[in-house]
Amino acid sequence: MVNDKIMERIKNSVRLTGFAGIDPVVINFANEKKMARLSLGVHEFYKNSLGEAVDQTQWFNLIFWNQKVDLVENIVKKGSAMRIEGKLSAQTYTDKNGEQRHMTEIIVNNMEVVDKYEL
Repeated sequence: MVNDKIMERIKNSVRLTGFAGIDPVVINFANEKKMARLSLGVHEFYKNSLGEAVDQTQWFNLIFWNQKVDLVENIVKKGSAMRIEGKLSAQTYTDKNGEQRHMTEIIVNNMEVVDKYEL
């Protein structure tokens, strides 16, 4: 059984390092709030059971709000190497065909653009 004090410290936190898959898409809202979306590709290199090298990329949807949008909009472009820290946000919605869809995004709290050789 997990110690209760340890469970109190556990929080919704994600850290990833990867490459921007697209230029940020910025949305301006009427109440002067801004949001930016972009995808982050994270590479994983490993050898499979046959000893063959495998390069697998996973894609994550990132969301930036307000002041972070200005930063992302000005310095991040498709292919930029970056480190992010944020929290997972799971959404359920009904699409135009009436089917329920699930989507998980990362709400970014901190971001750092890095040299691609630091990855």
